[in-house]
Amino acid sequence: MDNNILTKPIQFLKMVGPRRAHLLAKLNIFSLGDLLYHFPREYEDRSHMQPASRFPHGSNAVVKGTVVGSEELRPRKNMTITKLGVHDGTGVFFAVWFNQAYIKKQVRPGTNIVVTGKMDKSFGVPQIKVTDFEKISTSGKLLHSGRIVPMYPLTEKLGQRTMRQIMYAALQESVPRIKEFLPSYILEKYKLPSIGAALSKIHFPENLKQAENARKRLVFEELFLLQLGLAIRRSKLSNKKKDHVYCNGMGLVSRLMQSLPFNLTKAQKRVWDEISSNMQSSFPMNRLLQGDVGSGKTIICIFALLKAAESGLQGVLMAPTEILAEQHYINLKKHLHGLGVRVVIVSGAVPAKEKNKILDQISAGEANIVVGTHAVIQETVQFKNLSLVVVDEQHRFGVRQRAILQRKGFTPDVLVMTATPIPRTLTMTVYGELDISVIDALPPGRKPVKTYAVKPSAWNKVYKLMHNQIEEGHQAYLVCALVEESEKVDIQSAVDTAENLQKQIFPDYKVGLLHGRMTPDEKDKTMSSFREGNTNILVATSVIEVGVDVPNATVIIIVDAHRFGLAQLHQLRGRVGRGARQSYCILVSEPGTDEAKERLRAMTMSNDGFRLAEMDLKIRGPGELFGTRQSGLPELKIADLITNMKTMGLARSEALSFMDAHGEQRKYDYNNLFGEMERRFMQKGDYIDIS
Repeated sequence: MDNNILTKPIQFLKMVGPRRAHLLAKLNIFSLGDLLYHFPREYEDRSHMQPASRFPHGSNAVVKGTVVGSEELRPRKNMTITKLGVHDGTGVFFAVWFNQAYIKKQVRPGTNIVVTGKMDKSFGVPQIKVTDFEKISTSGKLLHSGRIVPMYPLTEKLGQRTMRQIMYAALQESVPRIKEFLPSYILEKYKLPSIGAALSKIHFPENLKQAENARKRLVFEELFLLQLGLAIRRSKLSNKKKDHVYCNGMGLVSRLMQSLPFNLTKAQKRVWDEISSNMQSSFPMNRLLQGDVGSGKTIICIFALLKAAESGLQGVLMAPTEILAEQHYINLKKHLHGLGVRVVIVSGAVPAKEKNKILDQISAGEANIVVGTHAVIQETVQFKNLSLVVVDEQHRFGVRQRAILQRKGFTPDVLVMTATPIPRTLTMTVYGELDISVIDALPPGRKPVKTYAVKPSAWNKVYKLMHNQIEEGHQAYLVCALVEESEKVDIQSAVDTAENLQKQIFPDYKVGLLHGRMTPDEKDKTMSSFREGNTNILVATSVIEVGVDVPNATVIIIVDAHRFGLAQLHQLRGRVGRGARQSYCILVSEPGTDEAKERLRAMTMSNDGFRLAEMDLKIRGPGELFGTRQSGLPELKIADLITNMKTMGLARSEALSFMDAHGEQRKYDYNNLFGEMERRFMQKGDYIDIS
C-alpha cells in the first residue's frame, strides 16, 4: 500500500465527523496527513504519580485513586463547587472542580481515576484543584495523565482532551499502514527513527528523549523533502536547452562600460562575468542577484538587457511599483542613449492610445527592452523573441507571477534581483533552485549613513538638521509609517504632516507628498519634481522603500520607526547616502517593546544589510521578513529556519546527492518519497511548482 492514506479527508476519521472537521479546518487540518503533522507545542510531564500526601503545597500533583464519595457546594450565586473524595491507597484526598456540576454524575463512587492539578494543603485534608482528570479503563491505558502529555495548538470549541483522543485514534489507524518514504541509507546515516515510530513518539512519547529523537527525524524529513522539490525544479530548469543565442562579443555592452563615469567594483565585475557566462551557455540562466542598497545592481541588470538587445533579442524588466518601473525606464534611456536600442514602458500611467502602440512594437520585436510593473504579465503583452526576464525586488511578487512572465518566451534566461539582503538559510529555502551572485561591496567614496534614534521631543533638532541640509543645496525625505489596517488614517497623517511642514515649519521650501492612493500620473509628477530638485522635502509613506534613487537627497526622517521591521528600515535608509556627500537617517520613535528597541539599536550600530537581515530573522522570524505566502516561503510544520540551520545544509546536500545518483527518471523506485513531497508542498498550491 502507498501513502494515499494520508490524503484521507479528516471528517471520515474516527471521533471526527462533519462538526469537528469544521473546527479542525480552522487549524488548516483537512486530511489525515494534516492531522498527524499537527505537532504538540509543548509537553507536560504527568508521569510521576504518587499518593496525595507526598506532594507539597502549591505543587502540580498527579494522583491515582478510587472515588469514595461526592458532595456539591453552592457558596454563592453562580458558583458551584464539586468535591470528590478519592482514596489513593494511603488515605483520602479531595478532588475539586469549580462550576462543573456534571462531574458528580459522570464520576460516581467506585470509579478509578487519575487527577491532575494544583495541590492545596491549607485545610488539613489534601485538596487538588483539578485541571484535568481521566477515568482508568479496563485496559489501564492512560492518555491524559500518568505519562508525558502532549499539548496542542487549538481553536475555539476544541479542547486538549478531544484533540488527544482524535490524534491517538488516528495514529492507531494509520501508523501500521504508513510506508517509509525516506531512503534507508539516510535513516542509517543520521540514525533516524522510522516514520511510524517518529509520528507515534512525537505525539505520545514515553519520555522526552523519545520526543526529541522523533523531532530530529521529522525536522530532517521536512527540510529534505523541501530541498528535493527545489532540486527537481532546478534540474528541470537547467536541463531545458534554450533556442536563443547571444552575440559572442560585447559590442554595445563594451561601449556602455567604457562610457560610464565611474569604474565598476571588483564585486560588480565578478558578478557580470557570472551572468554573462550564464547567458552564453546553452542552458537557461536562473540566477539571483543579491546586493545591499546602493551596491550597483542596476548597471549589471542594464548590461544583461543590452546583451539581449544587441543580439536581436528582447529583454523585460518587471518592477513592483510604478515609481520603481519609471525610474528603471529613465535609467535605461539615459544609459542607452545613442546606442540604437528602443526601450519602452508598460504601466498604468501610460495612456491607452500610446499603450496600444507600445504593445504593437513589443509583439513586432521593434521594442528591444520592455520595462513595467506586473502589467507586463497581462495577456495583451506579447513578445516576438523574449530571451531575458529580469525581476526586480522578487520578494514583492508571487512565484507564479514570475512563472507567467517566463512563459512569454521559450526557456528565457531569468535574473532575479533583490536589494533586501537575505540570510543564507532563507536563500537556500526561498531561492533554492537559483544560482546566486552577490555584490558584496559598495562603490568607493560612499560614506556610511549616520543613523540616530531620537524621541519625538527632539523634533526641533530634527528640523534644524533638515534646514541645514536644504540650505546646502540638498533634499530630504520624511517617511510616515503605513499599516494596511488603517491605511486611510495613515495617509491622512502624511497629508497633515506635509501641510504642517509647508505652512508652519518650512514655508520657504517646496514640500511634496507621495502615497499609495495617488494616481500613477500624480506619483510620476511628484517624483519627477523631487528627482529634478524642484521639491526640497518629500513627505511619503513607505511606497519609496525600494529603488528610488535621488543622489542629492542626504537626509531621511522616519516617523514612528518602531512600526517597521529592520529590513524595511534599512531599505528606507538606502534612499540616502547614494552620492559622495555625508547623509543622515533619523529614526523618530517612542518604542514600546524590547523588540522595537532592539531593532532601532541595531540600525544605529550597523549599515551592513546582511548583518541586519540576520538580526531581523532572529527578531521577527522568516514569515514576517518576507510575507510568507507572497514570497513562496513554504509553511514549515516543525523545522525552524534559524535553529535548524545546520540541518538545512545537510538536507540540501543529501537532496542534491540523491538527484545526482537517482534523478527523476528513477522516480518509480521511490514513489512514496516523491508522493509525500508532492502531498506536502504541492497539493495546496505551495511554491515548488515542478510542472
